Amino acid sequence: MIGRMNAPTIIATRESRLALWQAEHVKAELQQRFGLAVELLGMTTRGDQILDRALSKVGGKGLFVKELETALERGEAHLAVHSLKDVPMELPEGFALAAIWEREDPRDAFVSNRYASVDELPQGAVVGTSSLRRVVQLLAHRPDLRIEPLRGNLDTRLRKLDEGGFDAIVLAAAGLVRLGLAGRIRSRFEPAQMLPAAGQGALGIEVRGDAASLKALLAQTIHGPTFLACQAERAVSRGLGGSCSLPLAAHATQGPDGVLTLDAALGDSQQLTRPLLRVRVAAPVADEAEARALGARAVAELHAAGAAGYLPAA
Repeated sequence: MIGRMNAPTIIATRESRLALWQAEHVKAELQQRFGLAVELLGMTTRGDQILDRALSKVGGKGLFVKELETALERGEAHLAVHSLKDVPMELPEGFALAAIWEREDPRDAFVSNRYASVDELPQGAVVGTSSLRRVVQLLAHRPDLRIEPLRGNLDTRLRKLDEGGFDAIVLAAAGLVRLGLAGRIRSRFEPAQMLPAAGQGALGIEVRGDAASLKALLAQTIHGPTFLACQAERAVSRGLGGSCSLPLAAHATQGPDGVLTLDAALGDSQQLTRPLLRVRVAAPVADEAEARALGARAVAELHAAGAAGYLPAA
């Protein structure tokens, strides 16, 4: 394993083009920075196989990480690279999130072959997304739109748009940028209009909890500002039992004064056109505990605004 002469470090990754780009990115950095021999182990996950149903109905985003965790557990791989927004808020026992890397543009992208922005869409236009978070925010802005489910990897979604099934689709800008497809972006939603998902645009690296030397090595690669922002965002989701069946958004930015500003928005998964609950909290944040505390403050304010009535258990 790590430290053994000539033994390669194995990265478990999904086999979509974006997942492989992310794994190759981590591989190159580990090779260049630490001189490690690194190999990839490509895997197909349940989330990649089930394309005819919404994630919220078949087990959530954890479907994208389970097989990779099994490879870690069996010793077939040493680390797994994920889009952080796909990583469950609570990892199974025996696993650890060892590093969070600098995020790409966290915003959502409006992609269309005919229209330049969501405001240009005609009445009743068909927009593709399977994210409840995006659905409730789109309907808050344009209640006349027809939102249709859209699953599959990034190339599959673009193909479905190009085949004429949708007037527009909404994707994470980060994935398009990383694959050299930024030219497909007609416009980007500012956070005030479409708040991103917790961790959107950032990479998370998962390891076994007992991989002490690897965790210590990966700790050197953590991007501090992204780490703090994402810890605050994920604390919001964790505090509300966040999963992809909950239309929840959280996005934090840190100013030069060290103050982290955290915005959160919550919709109702049963009444998609119900007004969103929105809160903003801010505080100086210097470490993970303070970031999580800020997230907990946002959760408390959402509850004060009536969040209990929006949650599935209510």
